[in-house]
Amino acid sequence: MIIQPKTRGFICTTAHPEGCAKQVQQQIDYVKAQAPLNGPANVLVIGASTGYGLASRITAAFGAGANTIGVYFDKAAEGSRTASAGWYNSAAFEREAAKQGIKSHSIVGDAFSNEIKAKTIELIKAEYGTVDLVVYSVASPRRTHPVTGEVFSSVIKPVGEAYSNQTLNFHTGEVSTATIEPATDDEVRQTIAVMGGEDWGMWIDQLREAGVLADGATTVAYSYIGPEVTHPIYKEGTIGQAKNDLEKTAIELNGQLSATGGRAFVSVNKALVTQSSAAIPVVPLYISALYKVMKEKELHENCIQQMYRLFAEHLYAGGAASGNSSHLIRIDDWEMRADVQEEVMRRWNELNTENASELTDLEGYREDFFNLFGFRTAGVDYEADTDPAVGIPNLY
Repeated sequence: MIIQPKTRGFICTTAHPEGCAKQVQQQIDYVKAQAPLNGPANVLVIGASTGYGLASRITAAFGAGANTIGVYFDKAAEGSRTASAGWYNSAAFEREAAKQGIKSHSIVGDAFSNEIKAKTIELIKAEYGTVDLVVYSVASPRRTHPVTGEVFSSVIKPVGEAYSNQTLNFHTGEVSTATIEPATDDEVRQTIAVMGGEDWGMWIDQLREAGVLADGATTVAYSYIGPEVTHPIYKEGTIGQAKNDLEKTAIELNGQLSATGGRAFVSVNKALVTQSSAAIPVVPLYISALYKVMKEKELHENCIQQMYRLFAEHLYAGGAASGNSSHLIRIDDWEMRADVQEEVMRRWNELNTENASELTDLEGYREDFFNLFGFRTAGVDYEADTDPAVGIPNLY
């Protein structure tokens, strides 16, 4: 079939297997071109199929030669419906890892469930013994609690009062004003339940209790803080409340793991185009302006560049993590540089529909968005007949 992008709001409902494979290969090639990492041996990545989770898995495998297990919730192709981008990404990763003789397995299912946790532990015992790095990079709008059965749904809203600011329809280039009503107390509670640290803590607890977490193991989860202009909808909103809970969990886990030489961190990453960030009002416009400024200053990093720097300069640099406190790693440092933020805000105050293409990197945002789903990738013939049915090697 001929596979073309079909968008609905901030998501693309199709994905291209060859485009996704090329995107994965580009990330692998980048890591292999860098200095080898003195990194982990056996890595578990929870949320491994896209974004920072996928980049973490690629960095560990092709930068440090680590064996990896990827856990993710993606769907295979069915009839005329393509598989999800994460499915195609993971299939490409597994194929390339096998070519390089790097051991890897994939587990597809709900990472929030006890069943998938138990299945993962079973695999570690059978094939790996222990894991010495656990990356937690789960992005989901819903979570079913594995004990109570309650279904939680997250929301992207301010807390306390309504918030209005300009936002961008990146498909049309229109700049408009978005107003978001404040979350209720229950919406805040549910968002924390989905996006906070409870499930991360459950994973580490169960891995430790099963004896498959190595002494001296490191675990890291990912977060974002951003500039003041996005604080009402992000840092001070429902997502920020959940990320505060994530940081609290990091402190608790660090205390538990330190007894055996282990560590727990939250890495505060740079703003990038992801399926998650595209859904947050105001953020696409900010990212478009940020991209323009950081590219002009030759400071821009994509996902794989961020993750390689995280591993090389922080997690496995032989020293303590940087940041404002022991549990935080700030690799958003280039984004938050004073000169970068001053220029972004100068442009922000002048932005409108007519000048958005001039003052922001709107086309770069669009390119990155479609790249997420395997489209607009150099070297791919999108008019060619393509089989959407792709299997994942080493599916456990």
